Order: sequence, then C-alpha cells, then structure tokens
Amino acid sequence: MEKQKHNDNIGTSDNRPIPRREWRGAGLVVNVARMVLAVVFIFSGFVKAVDPRGTQYKIGDYLEALHLADAAPDTVALGISIALSALEFSVGIFLLFAIRRRLASRLALLLLIVMTPLTLWLALANPISDCGCFGDAVVLTNWQTFWKNALLLAMAAIVAAKPTKMFRFVSESNQWIVINYTILFILAISARSLYDLPQLDFRPYHVGASIPDGMAIPDGAEQPQFETTFILEKDGEQREFSLDDYPDSTWTFVDSRTVETRRGYVPPIHDFSITTDEGDDITEQVLSNDSYVFLLVAPHLEKADDSQHDQINELYEYAQEHAYPFYCLTASNEGGVNRWRDLTGAEYPFCHTDEITLKTIIRSSPGLVLIKAGTVVRKWSHNNLPVIDNAQAALPLEQLPIGQMPHDSMSHQVLRLMLWFVLPLLLLVIADRTWAWTKWLRRRKPQEKKRTTNP
Repeated sequence: MEKQKHNDNIGTSDNRPIPRREWRGAGLVVNVARMVLAVVFIFSGFVKAVDPRGTQYKIGDYLEALHLADAAPDTVALGISIALSALEFSVGIFLLFAIRRRLASRLALLLLIVMTPLTLWLALANPISDCGCFGDAVVLTNWQTFWKNALLLAMAAIVAAKPTKMFRFVSESNQWIVINYTILFILAISARSLYDLPQLDFRPYHVGASIPDGMAIPDGAEQPQFETTFILEKDGEQREFSLDDYPDSTWTFVDSRTVETRRGYVPPIHDFSITTDEGDDITEQVLSNDSYVFLLVAPHLEKADDSQHDQINELYEYAQEHAYPFYCLTASNEGGVNRWRDLTGAEYPFCHTDEITLKTIIRSSPGLVLIKAGTVVRKWSHNNLPVIDNAQAALPLEQLPIGQMPHDSMSHQVLRLMLWFVLPLLLLVIADRTWAWTKWLRRRKPQEKKRTTNP
C-alpha cells in the first residue's frame, strides 16, 4: 500500500519528475489545451513585439473605428502595443512551463473573454479588414479570427477550471528565473525593434522583395465581381433596377450604386505609387531604373525625427555624385515639406505616396530604403543610417557593403532569436529536472533500504 501511494504522488506539483497519471482523463485534456494556448499566445505576442509600430498602427485602426482616435495619442497606442505583446508572450510562456498556474490560466481566460466579443463585432461590422492578432506574419479574415478565438476561449475555460492539472517543467523554486528572463527578453525585443527596425519583416516590402512582382496580377487570377443598381424616376416615382431589368427610355436616370459582390485577387502590393509636386506619376520610372535609387520615407514630416538630417544630406550628396536618384516620399502637404526644408536644409526632391503605404514600407520616420531594378536591397532606420567615409565616397554602391543584399536570411534571424531565448531555458529545464530527479532518488533510497532490512 505504501509503495502504491508513493508511485501515485511522483511528479505532482513539487520538484519530482513528471507524473504518468497527469496524462489520464481530465489531465490529458487540460494539458493539450494548455499547450495549444501556450503556442498561440507565444506566437501572437512575439510577432507583435518584433513589430511594435505595426501593432500601434493596428490599435490606431481600432480606435478610429470606435471613434476614440482623438482621445488616445500615438504614445498611448504604442504603450498599449508593447504592453499587450509582452502580456501575451509572458502568459504563453507561463502556460507552457506551468508557472503561476492559477494566475496564468486566469489571465489567458480574461484576455480571451475580452478579445472574443471584440472579434465578433469585427466579423459582423467589418470596420477593419483584419484584426492584426498575428501582425503581418499571418493574416486572417475577421470571421476566421472570431472562430479561432471562440475555440481558444473554450480551451482557456478548461485550463482555468483545473489549473493544477498542468504538469510543470520547472520547479517552483526556479520559476522566478523564467519569469524575469521572459519579461526582459520580450521587452528587449520591442525596444530593439523601436530603436532600429523589426528584426523579422513579414511585409511585402521586406529586403529582397521585388516591388513590381508584388504588384503583378497572375494570369487566371480571380477577378472581382460587381453589381450595379440604377435609380430611375417616372411620373414622380423612383424605383431601383438592375442591369438585367433596365426599363425603356421613358424612365429618367437619377443615380446609380455599384457594390462589390465578390472580391477578386488582390496582389500583396496594390497601392504603391510615387507622384511629384507637379502631379506626374514616376512610379514606373523609379521601379524600372536598373541603377540604385534612394527612397527617404517619412509618412508625416511634421512628426519625423530630424536629428540625423546632416547624415541624410551627406547621403544625398553621395547619391548626386554617382547619379543615383534620391527622393523623399511623404504624405505631408506643402506646408509640412517646407517646414522640413527649413529645419534640415534638404535639397532632395519630395514626392507624394499614400500614408499607409509609407508606414508599411518601413517602420521608421524617416527611414531610408535602397532599391535596384525595383528590388529592395537595404533598409535603415534614422537611428542606424549607413556611413560613407572619405575613402568610400569615390566608390560606387556596387563596390560598397551597403550596396549588397545582406546574407542573413529570415530563417537565420528566426534561429538566432530562438537560440537567445530557447537555449537558456532549455538548459534550465534540463538542470532543474536533473536536480529534481536526483532529489527524488535521494528520498527514495532510504525507503528502499528500510524495506530491505525490514522484510
């Protein structure tokens, strides 16, 4: 009887190894739900943290749809972005390691109780195209997002009902290490991305992307369908007609209304254009240029950082010496452009591009983009602009490192970030479980010796 009782208690919520019974019945359901929730929260929090500006813009869309944009400045939206990403990522890690099980499960449930009705409203009213729950990494429709959250809500309820069924990977005495490291890591990711650029770029303007290819519509792509309703009048009576039942000429045309009944294929890049002050569209001219082209991107020059204007002007002078086109793309009006010229002494030409497009191209204001034959070669934040010294000034970009495509692929970047976070925690888990196992063996050895000496 004593032996059976001891085996049943192995690996419960203390430092002993993982129990077998936890995988039976309700324990199995709870732990499967816990793992799914952990993966979703970790991924959702990470892709938000790696692009805090993008999440800030999405929160701004929410506030705009709720008519609260004027009540919340950009700094508030940015603060919510950082806090939300850190909370989601931390809750996911805590669920994964079963840290503060009751608190973590309740936080997950609370988040989904808030998010699920919100996404139902998005699905019904469709005020914005997508919720942004996975940033630009995975884009879901509003209905897909709602059903995803409804399923996660059910899983969170199961986990919150029996949080102690979650088995631990790390003993309670070492949980503080995971807690502190998780919070510091995710905040550092957001800070690094804010200062420079997102370390992972999921947008269609990422380094190596061909803008013309992103704008192309493939052969055989699904075309959008529209339905037009005509409002006509006769003898003081107005009626609506479709194209199929359009009446005779005795009816007088009043108005028409066209509605898109089925959305066709939308290319990843569908709103990129460059227009000069004179109204000339130079998009094709810029994208078809076989040489290098510098694009200084600033959605709103009134809010752009002007601390690096000397370095920007030096890069413009270098571009002039080597006959590389250099344009500043902005959505600001003439007043904003003139103010920037007065502040910085800028002599480069200014062109107009859609504000949302500019925010999508680069998460910096201003930010510098180098393209060649329509392909993005490099991108720099205003905090990390390239420096061309006197020895390099006479050399063309083909001979400079900044003119070459970086060798660091996205897969390598993901692997590096994972190693920075996963490897230390993996070593901690191995050390913790080894220590827990040896401790259990030390407790078991006197019991076995006692049974041997007292048969």
